[in-house]
Amino acid sequence: MRSPSPLPSSLQGVPFTLQAAESCGLGRGRLRASDLRIPSRSIRVPGSGPFRLAERCRPYVELMPDAVISHSTAARLHGLVLPRRLFEERVLHLSRRPGQGVPRRRNVAGHRLDLEEQEKTWVQGIPVTALARTWLDCAGMLSRDELIVMGDQIVSEHRRSFGPPRVALVPLVHLREYIDAKARSAHIRKCREALELVRVGVDSPPETLLRLMLQDDPELPEFLPNVALCDAAGHPQVWTDLGCREFRTCLEYEGGHHLTPEQQARDHYRDLKTAELGWVQVKISKIDVARGPGCVRAKVRRGLVLAGWSPLRRSP
Repeated sequence: MRSPSPLPSSLQGVPFTLQAAESCGLGRGRLRASDLRIPSRSIRVPGSGPFRLAERCRPYVELMPDAVISHSTAARLHGLVLPRRLFEERVLHLSRRPGQGVPRRRNVAGHRLDLEEQEKTWVQGIPVTALARTWLDCAGMLSRDELIVMGDQIVSEHRRSFGPPRVALVPLVHLREYIDAKARSAHIRKCREALELVRVGVDSPPETLLRLMLQDDPELPEFLPNVALCDAAGHPQVWTDLGCREFRTCLEYEGGHHLTPEQQARDHYRDLKTAELGWVQVKISKIDVARGPGCVRAKVRRGLVLAGWSPLRRSP
């Protein structure tokens, strides 16, 4: 059996449209060869991949130039945090404006969105819903906590005494203004409720989930992200994942990177400095979180009690 002839360099290793193939001089026989798959009509895929998400999306928007990548597919292109069920989904979400037919193709989930120009952007040369719009559209696909995790990532910003400053993808005030202006959109109430629990300064999804575990217990004081522990002169000495200034109690979530010798040495210094500054530190591990909110809250309560807190002395 003869091996298929090599593809032109511009088509090697990426999905492509029949129009692109024909412009390179490929005939119908070559496009029916066994080394090409057909994920959807008028699209060919060489080999089995894997392909970057943008490469998978590109042929679809070339065939539907009035469409835009949206929902969880847009979130993935923006690099936003998603639960595994959406991060690994095989379908691509494409949207067209009202009055146009909903995209109906194999491996495509079609939607209609009435988008203003500022609600669209470009990622890797592909039209995609802008970040705030993507967060709004994903609200119907995410749980409350998952939506807050994504919101925390979008608005996260900080400037610490170490490392580069972090700039918000969308400042919280702008995200609030955008959601306030979308009163008639689907899932707007869910977004507004989530925004009440979004906080600036979070570095990772586990920190958000830990904070929500505590926040769901109305008896506990609020812990804020990225709190600076300062010396007597007011200079930051330690930055903690979550902190309650009223009771000088801080929390550190210890992920896998805390197991390296270098990180452990930094952690030992941080632990001593935290104690010197008069704060009670509670370390929360992945195992604690896996055991559930009850385990985490009990551990935090012990730290708060050491710092002088009791349920009867809650702040107003």
